[in-house]
Amino acid sequence: MTTDYTPPKVWTWDKENGGQFASINRPIAGATHDKVLPVGEHPLQLYSLATPNGVKVTVMLEELLAQGHLAEYDAWLIEISKGDQFGSGFVEVNPNSKIPAMMDHSVTPPQRVFESGAILLYLAEKFGALIPQDHAGRTECLSWLFWQMGSAPYLGGGFGHFYAYAPSKMEYPINRFAMETKRQLDVLDRHLADKDWMAGGSYSIADIAIWAWYGNLVLGRAYSAAEFLDVTSYKHLLAWAQKIDARPAVIRGRKVNRTWGEPHEQLPERHSSADFDGL
Repeated sequence: MTTDYTPPKVWTWDKENGGQFASINRPIAGATHDKVLPVGEHPLQLYSLATPNGVKVTVMLEELLAQGHLAEYDAWLIEISKGDQFGSGFVEVNPNSKIPAMMDHSVTPPQRVFESGAILLYLAEKFGALIPQDHAGRTECLSWLFWQMGSAPYLGGGFGHFYAYAPSKMEYPINRFAMETKRQLDVLDRHLADKDWMAGGSYSIADIAIWAWYGNLVLGRAYSAAEFLDVTSYKHLLAWAQKIDARPAVIRGRKVNRTWGEPHEQLPERHSSADFDGL
């Protein structure tokens, strides 16, 4: 392990230092350019990309459609590699310039919602679905939802970044975040050893949120790290992930705002259920 870096007294931004994401990462907030967001004909307008956080919301919306709670929604593509998240319209919806972000035009004035966990909770409360109605069940569900929100940065920004995206492989951060990721996988595997769903009795927003990150990881879809992390050893977690993966709404939700993979997996924009025809 190299130990030849000494931090300066005051950090300064080097635009050339940042690896794969140097062109879109910066130490300040706010818009970089003027761009009005499109608005479709449906009350719910989603602005997103099919990253794990984006998939949480499209799966949720497809589940609500499947259960008859929602008629339709519009999902617009935000290409973060091109800096769409720094457009003035997007920054108005999410001042943090991260996907996903949503506008609900069914209320006056229209309501913005940002942060994927907040969007899941907003939709669950708005439609009275996919969240336990009893106090104990709701509390358990929200505990796991917030667990995911607090834990996933160690997986994505920690392990995923240093294992898959950093300009060079560094032993210390890879080992540090691999250890934490495997601890988190063990937390989930132990919890699911005697439970069908994260909150106990029924499928909920906690399952959707955790599946988008950890389910896809154990299904071998993240960072080309399945063998490295020995994901198949987490048998209860893997069985749970496979069960969710087979849900029709989840299959559809994974495709929305997706621009990579096989052609039948990609639906960059979605404005009607008919958009899935032919995929």
